[in-house]
Amino acid sequence: MKKLVILGGSGIGMIAASIARDLGYYEVLGFLNDVVPVGEMIGKYQKIPVIGRTSDLESYINDPDVFFFIGYVGMQNEESVYEKITSLDIPRERFATLIHPSAIIPRGFCKIGYGVLMAPLSQLSPDTTIGDNCILLPNSFVGHDSTLERFAHVATNGVVGANVRVGKAVHIGSNATIREKVDIGDFSLVGAASMVLKDVPRNSIVVGNPAKVLRNK
Repeated sequence: MKKLVILGGSGIGMIAASIARDLGYYEVLGFLNDVVPVGEMIGKYQKIPVIGRTSDLESYINDPDVFFFIGYVGMQNEESVYEKITSLDIPRERFATLIHPSAIIPRGFCKIGYGVLMAPLSQLSPDTTIGDNCILLPNSFVGHDSTLERFAHVATNGVVGANVRVGKAVHIGSNATIREKVDIGDFSLVGAASMVLKDVPRNSIVVGNPAKVLRNK
């Protein structure tokens, strides 16, 4: 059985752990977490230990049976979190891709990178491209010919229309909708329930219906 180390903790980290256990071919060793003390348990009902800090990563990389999942969410610090994950130098083939059995994927019609999480009932259309370390939460949807670049997140019930580019480390909030042929600039944040009808500049926070730039980060 493969071993899994999750960088992060509660929230996305626990979602990753639950999907990994559902898949049945990963033994979840625990979390690397820079805040919660080593040895503490994370989780209300299933307890998973903090087994070290990010600085302990190398010892696990040296074990070829260990795979990794990045369970970070940047929110308003997307660029700095992106820089952190790229600086870890984890070989991409050592990222665990966690796709729940209920996710809907047109097999052979999509390209999915390493370290991707697709939660229950997330869905892709044909000719979609999902970059490394992307996260799609329950009931999220990505339309045909759209691309999510590395570490992009689509939260619960988020809808990405057709022919959309979602840039690096973008966070699309719950119930947000991105219309077709829109470009979401790198490191931007789309607020929950927003309706995005036009391109979003890099490093922006957009909210509302129709979505407008709240501020630049």
